Order: sequence, then C-alpha cells, then structure tokens
Amino acid sequence: MRTESEFAEDFLSGRCRDAYEYLGSRPAAEADGGFVFAVWAPNASSVRVVGEFNDWGGRNVSGDAMEKDANGFYRTAISDLREGMLYKYRVTGADGNVVYKNDPFCYRSELRPGTASVLTALPRYEWHDDAWMKRRASADVRTQPVNIYELHAGSWRRGRIPGIDYENNWQEAERRRAEEPFLNYRELADELAPYLTELNYTHVELMPLCEHPLDGSWGYQTGNYYSLTSRYGTPEDMVYFVDRMHAAGIGVLVDWVPGHFCKDESWLTRFDGTFLYEYEAENKRENPLWGTANFDLGKGAVRSFLISNALYWLKQYHIDGLRVDAVANILYYDYNCMHRVRPLNSYGGAENPEGIAFLRALNEAVHAAFPGAITAAEDSSTFPGITAPVSEGGLGFDFKWDMGWMNDTLKYLSEPPERRRYIHNKLTFSMMYAHTERFLLSVSHDETVHGKRTLLDKMYGPLPDKFLQLRTFLLYMLTHPGKKLLFMGSEFGQIMEWRYYEALEWKMLLYPPHGLLKDYTAALNRLYRSEPSLYAGDYREGGFYWIDADDAEHSVYSYVRAVPGNDRDFLVVALNFSAEDRRSFRLGVPRFCDYRTLFTSFDRGEDPLQDTVLRPLPTGSSGMRFHVRVDLPAYGAIILKPFFSY
Repeated sequence: MRTESEFAEDFLSGRCRDAYEYLGSRPAAEADGGFVFAVWAPNASSVRVVGEFNDWGGRNVSGDAMEKDANGFYRTAISDLREGMLYKYRVTGADGNVVYKNDPFCYRSELRPGTASVLTALPRYEWHDDAWMKRRASADVRTQPVNIYELHAGSWRRGRIPGIDYENNWQEAERRRAEEPFLNYRELADELAPYLTELNYTHVELMPLCEHPLDGSWGYQTGNYYSLTSRYGTPEDMVYFVDRMHAAGIGVLVDWVPGHFCKDESWLTRFDGTFLYEYEAENKRENPLWGTANFDLGKGAVRSFLISNALYWLKQYHIDGLRVDAVANILYYDYNCMHRVRPLNSYGGAENPEGIAFLRALNEAVHAAFPGAITAAEDSSTFPGITAPVSEGGLGFDFKWDMGWMNDTLKYLSEPPERRRYIHNKLTFSMMYAHTERFLLSVSHDETVHGKRTLLDKMYGPLPDKFLQLRTFLLYMLTHPGKKLLFMGSEFGQIMEWRYYEALEWKMLLYPPHGLLKDYTAALNRLYRSEPSLYAGDYREGGFYWIDADDAEHSVYSYVRAVPGNDRDFLVVALNFSAEDRRSFRLGVPRFCDYRTLFTSFDRGEDPLQDTVLRPLPTGSSGMRFHVRVDLPAYGAIILKPFFSY
C-alpha cells in the first residue's frame, strides 16, 4: 500500500487506478468491529460521519468528526460498527450549506427511495472461473464469435406476487404485472444461464448496475459508481451471477456511464459546496437533454475516480467488459447542446480534449490490467479512430457500435417492398465504411421504446410478413461483418414495446409463430458460433465480398463470408427482401464445387438446417465464374456451404 501522501499525489494527478482501496468505508484492520472512513472534499469546511449508530448526528460519537489533511481528504475511524449499518457524510460546504451525501466510494447503498450508504466490505466469494479467465486473457476477441444478449435486470423476468393463484386467476396476475417483484441476482443467474445456453449466445450485456435513484432512468443517470444497485441484491449475489454465467460459458458485459451523472442532492453534485466532480462553466456542466451534470474530465481526481471504477468492476466482479455509454457526449463539448453560448475548446472547436485523453487513458488501463476484457463504444459520432490503437492516435476501444447500419437497415425494412428498389443502397452502404472501425452491429433497447415499436413490429406489412422479414433480418445481421447485439425479447418477437416496470411477454411463446422464431434464433446463433467464416474475418481483408450488391430490381443481395487465407472455408449468402418469390434464381458462386443448402430463413420447422446439394453450372453470373440455381421465396434468405470431395 502507498502512503497517504503518495496516494494523494496519484489521485489528484489522474494516475490512480485503485482509489476504492483508499477512499470510502472499509472494516478496520483491528478486529474491534470498527470501520475507517475517507472522503475527498477539499473545499468543505467540515465533514462528519452520521448514521444509525449516532442518531444521524443527533448525538456525538467518538470519531464521527473527520480530520482534514493538506490535500483535502477527510479521514476518521469509528469503533463498534457492524456491516449493514446505514451512514452518510454530513458535509458543511464551502458555500456554508449543510448537505447529507452518499459515500462516493461505498460498495452498497440503501434500497431506493433511501439514499444512504451501507457499511460493507468487498465481496467475499470463492470464485470457480479460473479456466474461463485464463482463456479470456489468451483469446483475440476480434477473431472470436461475439453475439450479445442485451438485458435489463429488472424486466427480463420477474417473480410472482404472493397470494395470487397464477393458474386459475391469470387475469388478475396479468393486470398486476407491474407489481411483480424483481428477481435477485442469484435467481436471475439460475434462470438466465440455461436460457442463454439454449439460445446459443456468447455474452450477456446488463444495462447499468451502478446505484441510481430513479427506476425510469434505466440506470443511465448514475448516482453512485462503486455501489451495485440494491434493487436486485447484494455484491455477493452479483458475484454469484457472474460466476454462474462463466460456468455456462457466457461472458458478462456491463453498461457503464462515465460521461455524466444524476444531479440529486444526495450524490456527487456540488459535493463539497463547489462543482467538485462537474465542470464550473454552466454550458459545459449542464446536460439539459438528460437533466444531468457532465463530469469535468480535465480534473485529475475525476479521471482517477472513473478509471479506478472501471477497473473495480473488472477486478471485483470479474466482468468481461464495459459498454461505454454516450461516448459522443465525452468527445464533444456541444453534443446535443441546448445552451445559448456553445462551449468551445481553446482552438475554437467543439472537441473535448480532456474527454479524448480520458478515453485513451481508460482503454490503456483496462487492457493493461485485464487482457481479453472488452471495451465497446456506444458512439453516434463520426470521430475517427475509435477502435484504432492509442499508440497510433486512436482511442483504443475494441469495438464501436454501428449506429449507421442499424438506422439504415431498420429504415429499409419499414418501407413497403415495392419501394425498396429505390433505397437499395440502404443495405449496401455499411460496407463502404465497414473497415474504418471494428464495428459491433447493435439493435438495442433504444430501438424498442418511446413509440419506436418493437423489432418485429418495425417490419412492414401484416403480421405473417413481419415474421418472415424478421427471420431474414436476423440472418442478415448474423452474416454481416461485425460482432452482434440484440435486445431481450427480440429473439421471440415481443409485441409490446419494452416496459422497464414489467417482465417481457413470455406468454407469447404459447403462440406458434413466436415459439418458432425463438427456435429459429437459437439455430441461427448456433450456426454463427459453428462457422468461423461468420466471425474470424470480421475485420480482415477477404472476410467479406459481394457477389451482387446491385440487384435493386429484385431486392436481392448476395455475398460471401470467408475465413481469410482459406479458400475452402466460406459461405454464400442470398437475401430476398421483396414480396415476390424468386424461383430458380441465378446465384453466382466463387468456386466450382458442390454446395449444400446449409440454412434457410423460410423453413417453418424448428430446425432450419438443411442438407440439399446444389451442383454449379460452369457459366458466370454477377462477376462470379460459376452459378447455381436456388429458390428464394418472398422475404426469404439462404446460406450455402461448399462441399469438396477432393
């Protein structure tokens, strides 16, 4: 351990990577039932620890008045405390106001609507994932299958309301769905692990789990960054969740929000009576779009706070990566700016140099400390080099969400089929820029709320046509270069828009089209994991090439996915996004060999894997030297695999 002065130098300079081991509350080294407390509040005139043990400051307890050092850190030790007790800091700020603050470094917080911190130690747990962690550290995730199931822990599934007979009084249960209790992290793990195994996903991504005051923010207005939200259990419960996922072969990613934080008085805002964590200037600090405050990433202490937090989640909870939210809000001062005076940098531009430096330092720290851990940028900007190495001037992320692909594709599929020939390039444009970054194709929660409709409902036409098009869309997504992410419920065709306050519509699985779609998704995901041509060359030359990108008249697209350097390991994909059957369709192929019909979107059985053999004809088509004849039903897709007899 460093000395207090050494820690202070590292923390204030932005170099600290383990701030949570020095700040916050933790059991004292002596076995006297005491806790030590430390908080950074350089501009406060006084700080006291108040809680259940001293009547919230109503009576004096030895040690509850904290002593301030020359660097602005307040410290004290209080004996005769036990884990589970509630506490806060009573801060007399530089402005003379007294506020009661949640500990920024506490590991647990009171269940909302309470905002107190909870005395606790770091999770004590015997991990069983050594083999998983070793494999992760040695794998190159860029050449591995990554297929992510995005999940909101409070609304995937829920428990049952006591006193309701769900079998005989299902009407009341349906009416009161929003009252159903949350699943605990352990309960969630035990239900989710077999489900994701059945569906053949490689990862689960949890929407933000840091403590937050408002359910309706979905966690994106963070209150406490080190405190796991108490809605679903304790830190030990979450550790069990991750261990259970790893035992099932499923990686765990967590959504993380380092750009801005909630402005509720109990949390970080004006922590010591000054803008300690946020910008001083109002047009940089205030984020009117989300009603939050932006972190001042130019402050060394703020960088230490956030980067230590990222490493904390990776170390203490063994998570496999972070999806970094709203990266554009970090890269640019004026992202969605609503201020009369637009903030600018010293060169007169809108780029935020402190934010750029922070993201580089974040990615360097994560990848140095945790080889194999993933960082993914949710970025809607055109800022260059998001996934380029820091050593080459990039930001160092592993992946960037491809928002353009998502918007173009969903726009295309919402149009009547007779209009699609006029917007044919909506589905080809993504390959014009596909190799500028390492993209991750995402259809996330943002696409299923606020009147945007569910993924199934976005498809054009009557319900039977919607199912056909969704099946083909999913095949297109799984065969397009880039890693994948799909929001929960989309795998079985959720009808209602996502509601954070109730479980998914699992009852829809009673209806054959929804059950068949779930089975189809599982089979498609299994195919994705079993065929290296669908993932090994995502970001390498030769991993994708068009057969025919220009057949607008028929609304048909065809292309090859391949393992670079292996001319025998490839797949041929053809998609028909029209409402017309294409019988005996002439499809170009790159090799003169037999082809198996490996997979189709239009088989109505539970397993669309096929074994029909097609023999090529020695005449060219669409720039290919050979061709085969295939049937492409309306809204249908097909995957062919070469078969070599020599």
